Amino acid sequence: MLPAQISHSSDLQKLWKEGLSLEIRDSHLLVHDIPYVNSKKEISYGTLVSTLDTSGDITIRPTTHVTYFIGEIPCHSDGRIINEILNSSNVINLSSKLRVNCTFSSKPKDGYSDYFDKMTTYIKMISAPAKSLDPDVTEAKFSVNIPKVSESVFQYYDTNSSRAGIGLVTDKMKDLKVAIIGLGGTGSYILDLVSKTPVGEIHLFDGDWMLQHNAFRSPGAMSKELLEQRLKKVTYYAGVYSNIHRGIVPHNLYIDSESINLLDDFDYVFISIDNGEAKKLIIEYLEKVKIPFIHAGMGIQLVDDSLIGIVAVTTSIDGKRDHAKNGRINFTDNGNNEYSHNIQIADLNCLNAALAVQKWKKLVGFYQDLESEYHSTFSINVNQLLSEDH
Repeated sequence: MLPAQISHSSDLQKLWKEGLSLEIRDSHLLVHDIPYVNSKKEISYGTLVSTLDTSGDITIRPTTHVTYFIGEIPCHSDGRIINEILNSSNVINLSSKLRVNCTFSSKPKDGYSDYFDKMTTYIKMISAPAKSLDPDVTEAKFSVNIPKVSESVFQYYDTNSSRAGIGLVTDKMKDLKVAIIGLGGTGSYILDLVSKTPVGEIHLFDGDWMLQHNAFRSPGAMSKELLEQRLKKVTYYAGVYSNIHRGIVPHNLYIDSESINLLDDFDYVFISIDNGEAKKLIIEYLEKVKIPFIHAGMGIQLVDDSLIGIVAVTTSIDGKRDHAKNGRINFTDNGNNEYSHNIQIADLNCLNAALAVQKWKKLVGFYQDLESEYHSTFSINVNQLLSEDH
């Protein structure tokens, strides 16, 4: 049986019916067993690679004319490099599992109509010299076993990373196990952002209900019908974000002394709750078991009919722990904080989450980190972002 990604797309089906050996890996289309001539005027076989643009499981018109090649640089029959299509001979890591040796560029006036058009055009140019030396060589192997599509935590291809050429950087987040404690406004936006990364598992911890006021500070738009179902937060968010990520694990509970051991095996933990006592318990435990965590919080006040306040992100890792307990994180429940009453501040929730996720991505090496700050604050009324606790 053909993989769905091939069987659902007529252009990929045509490639397969031509006898080509297809594989889909890390949001790229690979065509194996392409004959070519190397610099020694010998016939060899390589792999043609292209980014794969899709809508769900169905391919769309290629957005780029560029392709890549795994093998030596293809040559004419006399050993001269095929410079007509060679764009670069630099080795590129498209992802942790996909390393190419050179880049081709041949752009028709109107582009390529589909992937059959694109791949067969390049194959003809690459394989023609080999076929001139030996008419019996062919790329049509009619392999019985079609390479399996690579397993992914996503429900569909991450074509954003492949199109941007940052697959290798994105892979730094693969297989991580992440927890999000608290699915209020900030926690739900953290989930929204982390769900677009290839982490292995995203565990959600919250025992609260998804109510009408929550809809006004959460990502997306919750329907009236869903609100009327009175769902638990973890149930609702797991349902939404399982549409893109396969590793969403809901826990319908609050972290307390009886459930704290559920945090034992995580690589990173996001904390976005208001309860000071619970925060203290969680933070002390994470420090004890040496798990990195990022706390996202803010303090908002009403002054002269306007809101002012600070959005803060505090990071704690082994070797940098003391600042979290020494004034950077508030462990008291402040009933005068306007945030406790007027929680419809989606832009601040989103900002708080973005700063927290950005710091996490620095920790894993996705972003370069020259400051190594472990506490950052954004003051709303003066538009000031400060990096502290280096």
